[in-house]
Amino acid sequence: MSYTKQLQDISNKFFEATGKMKAKKKDIAAWAIKENLWYPHPSSLIKQCAEELAKAMREEYVTDAQGRRVRAKIAVTIEEEGKQQSFWADVRNASRDLVESGFKQKRVGIVGDCFQLKTDVDSYNENYNDGEDIQLPLDFTDDVAEKEIEIQMTHKKKAA
Repeated sequence: MSYTKQLQDISNKFFEATGKMKAKKKDIAAWAIKENLWYPHPSSLIKQCAEELAKAMREEYVTDAQGRRVRAKIAVTIEEEGKQQSFWADVRNASRDLVESGFKQKRVGIVGDCFQLKTDVDSYNENYNDGEDIQLPLDFTDDVAEKEIEIQMTHKKKAA
């Protein structure tokens, strides 16, 4: 029996046992665990823990010597043992090559996001927009400069 079918059977047992006509998925899950009908597979726990660790590492910031708030960790995908694998490193003690690879990969991801956004805007303008075309500038030079000034002003206010 497939895993999906097993889960469907659990939900059917829940409705039969409780007589409820509707339920939240969390309530069904809590019932299934209480009734020992479902338990996490060790690999699921490892995967969940890994995802939670990655989220926490993405959100970890430190203040550098110049007072800038910067990410402490960086993710990088490397081909190792014949397959692509993701690694995390602390930028404060990782090799320059590793950090540079991570920065380049992050930039490629941003370019991909910008390309998809441009595609979405172009499609909307050409197929659904009854008014003036939505403009989408993709040169972020001024935006980044403005953000740097904003951060500097905030630091000056805090120091005063």
